[in-house]
Amino acid sequence: MKTRDYDYDLPEELIAQTPVEPRDHSRLMVIHRDTHRREDLHFYDLPAQLHRGDVLVVNETRVIPARLLGSKEGTEVPVEVLLLKRLNQTDWEALVRPGRRLKPGTECTFGDGRLRCRILDFVPETGGRLVRFLFEGVFEDLLSQLGEMPLPPYIHEKLMDRERYQTVYAREEGSAAAPTAGLHFTPELMDRIRAMGVDIVPVLLHVGLGTFRPVKEENILDHAMHSEFYQVSREAAERINRARESGGRVICVGTTSVRTLESACDENGRIQPGSGNTSIFIYPGVPIRAVDALITNFHLPQSTLLMLVSAFLGREQALDIYREAVEKRYRFFSFGDAMMIQ
Repeated sequence: MKTRDYDYDLPEELIAQTPVEPRDHSRLMVIHRDTHRREDLHFYDLPAQLHRGDVLVVNETRVIPARLLGSKEGTEVPVEVLLLKRLNQTDWEALVRPGRRLKPGTECTFGDGRLRCRILDFVPETGGRLVRFLFEGVFEDLLSQLGEMPLPPYIHEKLMDRERYQTVYAREEGSAAAPTAGLHFTPELMDRIRAMGVDIVPVLLHVGLGTFRPVKEENILDHAMHSEFYQVSREAAERINRARESGGRVICVGTTSVRTLESACDENGRIQPGSGNTSIFIYPGVPIRAVDALITNFHLPQSTLLMLVSAFLGREQALDIYREAVEKRYRFFSFGDAMMIQ
């Protein structure tokens, strides 16, 4: 299974630089797997695709301002530290730039010294660093003051409103990137969906390097996913299982919700409550046991996200849908349009 087999041509102007306003006015391509029919709608049309008794599973993680810009201690060398995973009250796993200059023992300073960090060690599997923060006061307050939202590198426009890179249902802080399929929902749209008799169930996966790390290996089977923290409460598991037992569909909002449920389910697709770290990698041939339908954005070429979509559709159909989306001028990636696979 070659990574290059998940490539496609994308004109740069189709990479969305800013979100659509209102949120639910983005476009929505609906793919019916049983008939191969495709519909071109808008996201506010989503309720017409749902049925009473369905359950919509959302990832309630909240993005932290994880991008810190500062300088190497005692120099004018600019540095960037991108927080990925919190290990304890002071230590984080992070990506750093410039990597060659930030070796263990190096210290960096941010915000006129209000926040400092020391590089403790290399993290070989990610190319990142283990860093320890040195500060007085509350770390979260300092991060809120000094950090920037960690927008992907393909977005060049400055985001004026931080909340626009959060879902309206974000609750638990801890992600280095947004679960972007959820960015299309408004509170009003969610109220319409609930009023139909569709249950909206929150789960948690803190989005880190495992989600957006590019596949660099020639064979996708050689790619190692970076672990991310997930949590499924007992109540969430019961609501999801009850819906499926009653004939409802489990519809995941975003690939992170899929990865959460597939990490938490048994061989029969029944969700088990619990929490921990998951490095699950879903690609064609990996069975999807717990999920019936998926709402997601259009993803980067050769990414694990496109491979997960291909697990639902098959590689050839997935790439054909992407070609059609390019022809119809859909907007791609984090602030782009959405598709629903059902």
